Amino acid sequence: MSGPLLQRGGDWLLALRVTPKASSNQIAGFHAASDGSVSLAVKVTAVADKGKANMAVIDLLAREFGVPRSSFEIVRGETDRNKMLRFAGDAPALAARLASLVKSGTN
Repeated sequence: MSGPLLQRGGDWLLALRVTPKASSNQIAGFHAASDGSVSLAVKVTAVADKGKANMAVIDLLAREFGVPRSSFEIVRGETDRNKMLRFAGDAPALAARLASLVKSGTN
């Protein structure tokens, strides 16, 4: 089983499982798929209409990880709840922050 942050070639990718129309915006932990892959579970209050939920996801991740919104780009799953984002930045720092957010339950 691998974590949600993966390195493919020169890119760092972050796997997400998104729940739109949630009661709050939060990083809700990990989602384990039946194939053994692990994604970061993210909930947003925005609806999945015309990219609103995608924008809310990027806003939430940028705020939680303390990076600019431009650090994230959706590379797969634009219209799906399972998404893959490319991360441009300090991946080890992102991994450390990801681990601390999930361990502490800070959402």
